Amino acid sequence: MRKPVLLLAATAVALTPAAAQGPRYLNPRDVAEAQRQNAALIQELGGAETGPRAAYVEQVGRRVGAYSGIAAPGQFLHYTLLNSAVENAMSVPGGYVYITRQLLTLMDNEAQLAFALGHETGHIAGDHARQRQAYAQRSNVFGVLGQIFGGIFGVGGLGNIISQNAVLKTLSFSREQEYQADQLSLRYLTAAGYDPAGGPEILAALSRSSALQTRVQGRTNRQTPEWASTHPLSENRAQRALIAARATGRFGTGIRNRTGFLAQLQGVFVDDDPAQGVIDGPVFTHPDLRIKFQVPPGYLMSNGTTAVTISGSAGKAQFSGGRFSGGIDNYVMRLFQELNRGQMAMLPPLQHTTINGMPVALATTQLRSSSGIVDVSLAAFQWDSEHIYHFLTLAPGGSGLGPFTPLVYSLRRITAQEAAAIRPRVIDVVTVRRGDTIQSLASRMAYRDFRLERFLSLNGMSTSTPLASGQQVKLIVYGTRRAT
Repeated sequence: MRKPVLLLAATAVALTPAAAQGPRYLNPRDVAEAQRQNAALIQELGGAETGPRAAYVEQVGRRVGAYSGIAAPGQFLHYTLLNSAVENAMSVPGGYVYITRQLLTLMDNEAQLAFALGHETGHIAGDHARQRQAYAQRSNVFGVLGQIFGGIFGVGGLGNIISQNAVLKTLSFSREQEYQADQLSLRYLTAAGYDPAGGPEILAALSRSSALQTRVQGRTNRQTPEWASTHPLSENRAQRALIAARATGRFGTGIRNRTGFLAQLQGVFVDDDPAQGVIDGPVFTHPDLRIKFQVPPGYLMSNGTTAVTISGSAGKAQFSGGRFSGGIDNYVMRLFQELNRGQMAMLPPLQHTTINGMPVALATTQLRSSSGIVDVSLAAFQWDSEHIYHFLTLAPGGSGLGPFTPLVYSLRRITAQEAAAIRPRVIDVVTVRRGDTIQSLASRMAYRDFRLERFLSLNGMSTSTPLASGQQVKLIVYGTRRAT
């Protein structure tokens, strides 16, 4: 950790007007690559939101990006709102910035949104991703798990996912790069007329949320996916941003637009979108596909666009699949051939059984990894005449399907009534009425546990925070599903 005097020196440099440095031209190769990757990256990260809220995010991003010093920002900077239950924002060197709807729910005003978008723009302006590429190439970016799952995804027509994951791994920034992007964002914020207090406010909100997630993770069985861990959140990052924001001389002044921001936040999905499946404790349910399974005790799930990843002390697994009309044996053989990439001398023997009324093909083989022999098992379910779904598992050599047997045997179809009962959680902006208390408002939160803690974290309050009639606060309630 640097001493405060060095921080102040860095702040002074960060607040130097961009014009004095001249425009920064994005590398044409980076721009072309970002354009090629954009659609696949959006798909992998949950899909793009559309409509007024997405347009609002883009508008705020362009307002901040105009002061980034990047040449022709209106042409080369793009801001996308992702339909993702992960709290994150990211950018790629070619000028594309992505922010998740889940991160929006932590925010309280437009200045906080502007800071988050400015921070990602700062990574682009600072060329941080290129600086990290050498590190990513030296590191073992993909373990055996990444190679296997990347190969399996290729069968489903998502062959670009490995390259997308490589991009995201490169975006794992250093702490100093995070500090620099914070400083740049505060500069953009101030120039665009926003209250620089938005910076330390959203960083403090992230810290609160992270602490709460640590407390509840074991009960929710939810694991944060690797692509969400691109931004180290050190304890003093918010404090440094607060010092820098005050140093601008404009702290507490400028655009906040809380009312307008909360109006845009009304109705936004929180946590999983049922259209992508829902994690509820140890159970994963996909109402549209009519799928349900349960992870064993001690295992965590991460819900992605194309697969559910399951992790525990005894190994890892993924659930995926889709349309396939070539028969279950051909499906399994094709998966293993893709997994092998031409190196497997013989396909493993198949075993056939029935689980919960569905034909199932099982197979196990072994691969050598840097940490020893690994058992790779596949359990493929003939869901109907057109669809096959599978679990792919990794466990220590000699384990076979062993630790994941309860998981595989838990997969079943759900009824139309069970599917209809699954509803999304959404943000509801409510006005405090006379007689309302923090406890009474928290009791309306759409969770079985930690209702008070979730309400306080969501609104940046403590149990002693006074409430006033007419004040707007955020609740998370059950909403209605999007029309399909």
